[in-house]
Amino acid sequence: MSMEDPFFVVKGEVQKAVNTAQGLFQRWTELLQDPSTATREEIDWTTNELRNNLRSIEWDLEDLDETISIVEANPRKFNLDATELSIRKTFITSTRQVVRDMKDQMSASSVQALAERKNRQALLGDSGGQNWSTGTTDKYGRLDRELQLANSHFIEEQQAQQQLIVEQQDEQLELVSGSIGVLKNMSQRIGGELEEQAVMLDDFSHELESTQSRLDNVMKKLAKVSHMTSGQKNILEGERNLPLEFSLFLSDFLRQVLNMQNWLGFSLESTEAFG
Repeated sequence: MSMEDPFFVVKGEVQKAVNTAQGLFQRWTELLQDPSTATREEIDWTTNELRNNLRSIEWDLEDLDETISIVEANPRKFNLDATELSIRKTFITSTRQVVRDMKDQMSASSVQALAERKNRQALLGDSGGQNWSTGTTDKYGRLDRELQLANSHFIEEQQAQQQLIVEQQDEQLELVSGSIGVLKNMSQRIGGELEEQAVMLDDFSHELESTQSRLDNVMKKLAKVSHMTSGQKNILEGERNLPLEFSLFLSDFLRQVLNMQNWLGFSLESTEAFG
């Protein structure tokens, strides 16, 4: 059945109201059968409470009739078959009959009971009326205490449910707070790593600039050498004819070029690995 089906919510309230009305009706019957055991206040209070409860039940039954009409208009939404609808209609009919029976008995008995009570008061006189009033104070107080106790139990149940809801909400807030803390720590770590990488990139950029400057100087020297000689072969062949100092300079220069090429190749490999 659908969780949106409103029938069972109203049905539960109706059943509670019927139980309360039956208890009041039983007490009301006892008071009418023997008015000397109760005060006029208790009889009036019980009668009014019973009538109000019966009227409230009738209104709830009308609401149940409306829910059935809603279900019948769209049975696929509520997933109900004809058997379930018949059971619900039977509940409404039987409950309405119980209410009607109590109302009929109240209408039929109230006038006769009132006449008998007046006759008894007339026969007993003032003393009898006083005994009738004082002898039933305890019973009226007991009924009032029972109603107050039932009301207190209901309030305690509602407070317990509200407390449970608050505790569940607190647990959910703690979980959310923990998740936020984890995300904050992760963001801080990522930010620190990005800053470190930025510093490394700056250092590497400066190193590349220095390497480029050194490479430019080497290329300038190579250009000068190329103008002085027509090729490496001519240089080697003519090395014997060059002065000794120039030969030493040229050998040292070529060695520096070779070292620079090796170092530059290592730097490029490091750059690719870092990328």
